[in-house]
Amino acid sequence: MSVLGSILFDGALAAVAAVGFAVISAPSKRTIPFCALLAAMGHTTRYSLMHFAGWDIMTASFVGALVIGAACIAFAYWLHTPTTTLYIPALLPMIPGMYAYRTIFALMQFMRFSQDSEQAMRYMLDFFVNGVTTFTVVFVMAVGASLPTSCLRKWCFSMTRDNRYKSMPQDPLSKLLRR
Repeated sequence: MSVLGSILFDGALAAVAAVGFAVISAPSKRTIPFCALLAAMGHTTRYSLMHFAGWDIMTASFVGALVIGAACIAFAYWLHTPTTTLYIPALLPMIPGMYAYRTIFALMQFMRFSQDSEQAMRYMLDFFVNGVTTFTVVFVMAVGASLPTSCLRKWCFSMTRDNRYKSMPQDPLSKLLRR
């Protein structure tokens, strides 16, 4: 497969996964294609940095999440929706599932071979290496995706409001709830 083909294939698979995650969280139907686009952008960024630039998974995941967070602000403004509605489903395909699986597997094997100290130490080392990698990648993804929203905090929290909401007729109950 060519370089461009592998990048597009990776983005397409991330987009499909993001659509699945977006659908189960029940957002507005108009946001689902944007969740897929954000996931494809972030995942292809991480894939490209890891495979073609030689970056480690933590730094590449941070940059991929930063791309998702920055593009999410523009899409959220255009769609009048909170940024979390878009970037949470887009980030989920980037969670390092293999490292999480290896963490749990190493823990189970450690418990199984706890009498043999040499194997127990090997599985404990695997547990910590994979666990720290999983935790670190998830942490930097959260920081990278929320950093643009935090930097533009006031603007991001007000972009879901629009004049069209003020012109809608309001019932007395909604006025009481707003106080």
